[in-house]
Amino acid sequence: MKAVVRRGPALVVDTIADPVPAAGQVVVRTLCCGICGSDLHAVHAMEAMVELGRRSGEPSPVDPARDIVFGHEFCAEVLDHGPGTDRRLKPGTRVVALPVMPTARGMETIGYSNTFPGGFAEAMLLAEPMLIEVPGGLSDAQAAMTEPFAVGEHAVAESDAGRDTVHLVVGCGPVGLAVIAALKARGLGPVIAADFSPARRRIAEAFGADAVIDPARENPHARWASYGVPVSRAERSVLAQREMGSGQPGKRAIVFECVGVPGVIQSLVEAVPPATQILVAGVCMQTDTIEPFLCINKAIELKFVLGYTPDEFAATLRHIADGRIDVAPAITGTVALDGVAGAFAALADPDRHCKILVRP
Repeated sequence: MKAVVRRGPALVVDTIADPVPAAGQVVVRTLCCGICGSDLHAVHAMEAMVELGRRSGEPSPVDPARDIVFGHEFCAEVLDHGPGTDRRLKPGTRVVALPVMPTARGMETIGYSNTFPGGFAEAMLLAEPMLIEVPGGLSDAQAAMTEPFAVGEHAVAESDAGRDTVHLVVGCGPVGLAVIAALKARGLGPVIAADFSPARRRIAEAFGADAVIDPARENPHARWASYGVPVSRAERSVLAQREMGSGQPGKRAIVFECVGVPGVIQSLVEAVPPATQILVAGVCMQTDTIEPFLCINKAIELKFVLGYTPDEFAATLRHIADGRIDVAPAITGTVALDGVAGAFAALADPDRHCKILVRP
């Protein structure tokens, strides 16, 4: 079968072996697969990702020196079942799946594996227990957006977002948009979205952001007071005393960092109000620096989030299917396998593209 192979720091279209399902596995035809920001990092930094994983206590079985086929945001069609499967989903059934495969060595990530090619190939192997049938009426492209939007679902689920919070999303790429979508699916607001890109700001507005800010023209932190968030420790103390007598809820700031560039976390620590919760969802690959005293003095909660749970993944698919999340504004292009390398280059321009889908 044909696939786009990461060979060193290059992407090449090549022919690789057709997948043969082993026990508990299902072979599927790839219908549609999104290009993730992690894929953009991994082309040139797979070696660093593997090393950082090792240092974090999660050693990866992937060897960056060998071929890798990316693609973990997919919708696919069941072709056949391996031994030991219950065949609950017949051939022809469209599915999405958590992109993980249990093996004797532990879990491998589909799309970041030398053994299990991802969705930038004509076919894949998936673990049968991970499969979820795509509801009728949902397009392949919509279904393929389940995985990236589940990332936003998880970030919001890990936060304290509620009726008494005001939300700032910094960075309106796919992760930031997924966070906005998850907040609005819960009926929460206000949601302030900040991005330097006019195109990304327009998409954030389409996803329901209540205020959209260009940080080059306006400080995103200048609006906290207007939304009822105390902007000083003294003000928060006075408000707390009033609450003890009146029972009226105060407002708390929650910030989602969805950029992943050195210096952003420190800039937020300096600018946010006291008692802000900062959720870091942007993936920064470089060493960064913060001043802990500022966090301590302002009683800031700093929390890092990754991935999603199976329940959050399934809930995201339901939200897309029932219309609570309209993923269409994020999709800005589609390519075949021979266009993947060019799409990776195009995604470097935030005003040109947001999410490009691959149709093998």
